[in-house]
Amino acid sequence: MTSRRVLLTAAAGIAAAAALPVTGVAALPGTLARRREPVAGGTQVARTPFALSHLVVAWNGAGRPAIRTRSGSGWSDWAPVRVGHHGRADSAAGRRSALVTVPDGEGYEVDCCGEARDLSVTELNTATGRGAARQRPGGTELRIAGRSAPVRYLDRVAWGADKAVRGAAPWPPRYAPVQTLTVHYTAGANDDPDPAATVRAIHYYDAVTRGWGDMGYNLLIDEAGTVYEGRRSGTRAPLLGPAAGNGRPQMVTGAHVTDHNRGNAGVVLLGDFADRLPTPAAREALTEVLALLAGVANLNPLGSTTYADPSLSVTRKVSTIAGHRDYAPTDCPGGAYYLQLPALRKDVARLLHG
Repeated sequence: MTSRRVLLTAAAGIAAAAALPVTGVAALPGTLARRREPVAGGTQVARTPFALSHLVVAWNGAGRPAIRTRSGSGWSDWAPVRVGHHGRADSAAGRRSALVTVPDGEGYEVDCCGEARDLSVTELNTATGRGAARQRPGGTELRIAGRSAPVRYLDRVAWGADKAVRGAAPWPPRYAPVQTLTVHYTAGANDDPDPAATVRAIHYYDAVTRGWGDMGYNLLIDEAGTVYEGRRSGTRAPLLGPAAGNGRPQMVTGAHVTDHNRGNAGVVLLGDFADRLPTPAAREALTEVLALLAGVANLNPLGSTTYADPSLSVTRKVSTIAGHRDYAPTDCPGGAYYLQLPALRKDVARLLHG
């Protein structure tokens, strides 16, 4: 990719995103959700009470349910659900779940496989749901701590974070110095027709289904290279909170690598990269974002870090820019893309220092 130096702005300290010319406005829907529980294997819901954009499937046990969905063109093939692996230290043991994209869905059928039990299904519409009257600008430039990256950035207001989606318990922000940057994929649908709806669905999935009260990822990137604010930082800026007493940048703790979230910035690409690579636009935006974060936190993109969380007595030596699978047994960020991480680190270093 073409090397460009991360642009410095005149502002000092932690600055909020700066508005670019508005490229258009769009109505932002709220979230429609209906939970069915318990759901037996073989349950078919031929027509849901509202159009579907996503389903959240949750269960106990080692098995994996399979699901097929119905749209205007008929029934899809059966497919096993993909288990979500990002988490917090207090994630419930044994309970597994998955977020399934169902564009223009009208119904679904679920089958329990193996030892899957205690199944629940939450029907979601985050694409055309209630409350679609709010008008928001089309994007801003991503700016953090006096540095900026030339990407299209949507804060939580701009992508339509539903304030009613808070979960059962609040998740107050906690801060720690930035140590590492971790790359993820959602393992969701590629060629997503409405990525902002998927971001809103991830918000619901993490906040409500998982009970966290907010999204676990710090930043998200779609196939067009648009960057979305994730976990609330508690300040006007994305990701970063108040500086430490020594002036070192501190970030809000997310939930993306179980037991390794404190000081670990989680950036996720929307899509499935087991057998294909992210789009050029997504790869370029990821490079820009990682270079921005590395510059703000004074991290070496080509180096390694002994990650530490004293509160959990956890230490681990990892690449400063790592993939989720460097911390845990998971496919994330996808078999095809994980092989590209060495090249990504070099691109980030060139962009930061070139």
